[in-house]
Amino acid sequence: MRKLVIASGNPGKIREIERLLAPLEIQVVSQSVLGISPAEEPYSTFVENALAKARHASAASGLPAIADDSGICVDALDGAPGVHSARYAGAPLSDERNNARLLEQMSGVTDRRAHYYCVIVLMRDANDPEPLIAEGAWHGEIVQSPRGKRGFGYDPLFLVSQAGLTGAELPASRKNRVSHRGKAMRKLLRGMMQLSWPHPP
Repeated sequence: MRKLVIASGNPGKIREIERLLAPLEIQVVSQSVLGISPAEEPYSTFVENALAKARHASAASGLPAIADDSGICVDALDGAPGVHSARYAGAPLSDERNNARLLEQMSGVTDRRAHYYCVIVLMRDANDPEPLIAEGAWHGEIVQSPRGKRGFGYDPLFLVSQAGLTGAELPASRKNRVSHRGKAMRKLLRGMMQLSWPHPP
């Protein structure tokens, strides 16, 4: 079975990616399990940060690596938190603190439109000149107060209009069908299959 390292220490993100990779029977290991420190994310775009993370994990592990960079982009805040979503409230990193800051920034704002955005990158090795890159978006709006216990990140604040539920109220299987990361992963999987990857080592 082919092994692949996920360039993330976020348990929620790792669980989602593992579920989405399950059809390919790939053994997935997180970089934290291998003792790999997180990569720097100095860039202003999702794709540059995702590439940096995948390259770092592959170089440190000697394995193919998958990385995503994702965040929530709020129309009324000119796209913020965006690439800074995980660090929106500063240190210590906390979903609860990030959510609280977003609600504070949205106080009195009537335009609640927002979307999640995700870029996922697969690098077959650290010097892969043709990394696979896929993206996905998930549109909704910001609610007035947190709802739901599932999911992670800004899911309790992100209302999926068609469902009438927040990301934290959706069952995992349903979320994976419609979410930004689910859409990006399906595109990436199609690219992997077209390349006949993974192939036997």
